[in-house]
Amino acid sequence: MPFPVTPDPSLKDALAAAGRPLVGMWVNSGSALVAEICAGSGLDAVVIDGEHGPNGLPGILAQLQAVRGHPVTAVVRPPVNDTVVIKQYLDIGVQSLLIPMVHTAAEAAAAVAATRYPPEGVRGVGSALARSSRWNRFPDYAGQASSTITVMVQLESAQAVDNVAGILAVDGVDGVFLGPADLAASMGWLGQQEHPEVLAAVEHCIAAAKAAGKPVGVNAFAPATARHYLDAGVDFILVGADVTLLARGSEGLAAAYIPQ
Repeated sequence: MPFPVTPDPSLKDALAAAGRPLVGMWVNSGSALVAEICAGSGLDAVVIDGEHGPNGLPGILAQLQAVRGHPVTAVVRPPVNDTVVIKQYLDIGVQSLLIPMVHTAAEAAAAVAATRYPPEGVRGVGSALARSSRWNRFPDYAGQASSTITVMVQLESAQAVDNVAGILAVDGVDGVFLGPADLAASMGWLGQQEHPEVLAAVEHCIAAAKAAGKPVGVNAFAPATARHYLDAGVDFILVGADVTLLARGSEGLAAAYIPQ
């Protein structure tokens, strides 16, 4: 007899149960070992990055397996809002998706459709072959799959800010995540994530999400900015990345021990 299998909680479940903002970090290195180290940090979530990190499907799978033994939520960002890519991510067992560069309600609806089996969506049916259903050891996976998946869409353009209410209204969008770096660039403030106009745009989206009753997250590596957004009411915040921690930490060692 095979072992009984039940789905893990996804990000929407963790947010609903938390009673406080969830705090996480990026894993951009592509290393399952580093992902495992980060998963044991005490943070609430690790976000495995397929957009800006050197991550293919086998690497993401290895990182999911590495972090699963820790009380942490694994979120994965695909490189693009694409039906085929999202299908492949779901089939290897991704349950919490952070979809990048969503600018309109139609794009948000397409992201949701990619995670749903027909007739509600367009996800290809191959769960018997896939880790997502544990190779059909999860009873009625196809019938329950949508309840096990979190779809959070990333707003990172002036167009997305303009369309935030419509994006939040899309059925199946479980929350929005603000990317101030790309947002600043789209607003003409490249590299100035803390420009007052960028801060105001992020705060506008936070308020819109609160009004819609949906969770909202943000990326904020600067401690003062992170505190500002926490005070503004975000539910989910990413405050660092494995690669930047390693870069700044190693630079600190060099500065401390090598004469300048």
